[in-house]
Amino acid sequence: MAPATSLFVENPIETPSQASKRISVKALVESPGLASIPSNYSYSSNPNESAASNPDEDTFPIIDFSLLTSADPHQRSKIIQDLDRACREWGFFMLVNHGVSKSLMKEVLEGCNEFFNLPMEEKMEFEGKDIWQPIRFGTGIDVKVEKFFSWRDFLKCYVHPQFNFPNKPKGFSDVAQEYTKRSREVIKELLRGVSESLGFEGSYIEKAMNLDSGLQIFAANLYPVCPQPETAMGIPAHTDHGLLTLLIENDIGGLQIQHNGEWFNVHPLPNSFLVNTGDHLEILSNGRYKSIKHRAVVNNKATRISIASPLGPSLDTVVSPAPELMERENRPAAFLPMKYKEYMDRQLEGKPVSDSVRLPVA
Repeated sequence: MAPATSLFVENPIETPSQASKRISVKALVESPGLASIPSNYSYSSNPNESAASNPDEDTFPIIDFSLLTSADPHQRSKIIQDLDRACREWGFFMLVNHGVSKSLMKEVLEGCNEFFNLPMEEKMEFEGKDIWQPIRFGTGIDVKVEKFFSWRDFLKCYVHPQFNFPNKPKGFSDVAQEYTKRSREVIKELLRGVSESLGFEGSYIEKAMNLDSGLQIFAANLYPVCPQPETAMGIPAHTDHGLLTLLIENDIGGLQIQHNGEWFNVHPLPNSFLVNTGDHLEILSNGRYKSIKHRAVVNNKATRISIASPLGPSLDTVVSPAPELMERENRPAAFLPMKYKEYMDRQLEGKPVSDSVRLPVA
C-alpha cells in the first residue's frame, strides 16, 4: 500500500528526471505553514480576458421541471420552448422543482465530504491512471496536456450501465446509487423535452443514443481553501462530453460559464440542479444547441464540493448530426460521425476532440 502522503503524478512541464511526488491538494493545504501555492499550481490567465461578472437575475434561464411533466399541454408546450431557448442561447440552465429530494442531495454531498476526509491510505486504494478504471481517486486534472496542476481532488466513478462505487465510508454507496438513479431519470425526461424541441417524438434521443446502455459518470470534486486563489484554478475552461450534465454543489460558489465571449459567475438557487448541454447534444442537433465552456475557480474562505453527473450515449453508439434534422432544415452536416468511446478516449487523454469532428462552414 502507498504511503499516506503519496499520490504519484508526473508534472507535464517537467522532464521525467524532474518528475516529483505530489500529494493531494487537501493534504497540501493541511501541511504546516502553507502560505503560498507551489509554482506548479500557478495558473496564467489571459491578460486580455475580463473578470467574471454576475448575469442579470432575469436573464439566466430557469426551467421548471414540474411543467415539463405537466398534463397541461399548453404549459408543457411553453416550457419546451423555454428549454429550446436555454439550450440555444446559453447552453446552461437552472432546473427547479425536479422531484429529487433535498435530503438526498444533502446526503450525497455529505457522503462526498466524508470520502475526501478519509485517511489518505484508504483513498489511495482507488488511485489509478487508467481513464477507464471504474472507480478512480486522483488530484489535479486527469489529462496530460495542461501546463499546471489544478487545485482540486476528485472521485470519478462509472455508475451506468454498471454501478461502480467505493465501499467506504459506510452507507455512501447506497446513497450515491439512489442519487445517480434519480438524476438519470431527470436527465432522460429532460431529453424527451429536448427531442420535442428539435421537432422529434419524445423518445427520439433515448432510442438514437441507446440510453438504456448510456454511460453515466459520478464525478465529485473537492476544491480546498486556497491561500492564493487569484493564481490558481480549480478546473480550467472546458466543455463536457455527452448529452446533458447535472451539477450540484455545497453552496460555496465557484462555477463560471462563458456566454457571448464573456465569463459569468453562476449562483444556483437552493435545491436546484445546474444543467449544461454537452458536446454530443451539440453534434446531434447539428450545432443548434451549444456545448458551452465553463470552469471552476477557487477561494480562500471555504472548501467547495461539487458533483457532476453527465449522461452520454452508449459507448458503441456512433454520434452524428440527426439526418432528419439536416433534411428538414436543409443544412449539411456540421460534424463528422464518431463512436462515443473513441471520442471519450481522445478527450480523456487530453486531445482536442470537438474541433477535430467539426466540419468547416461552407
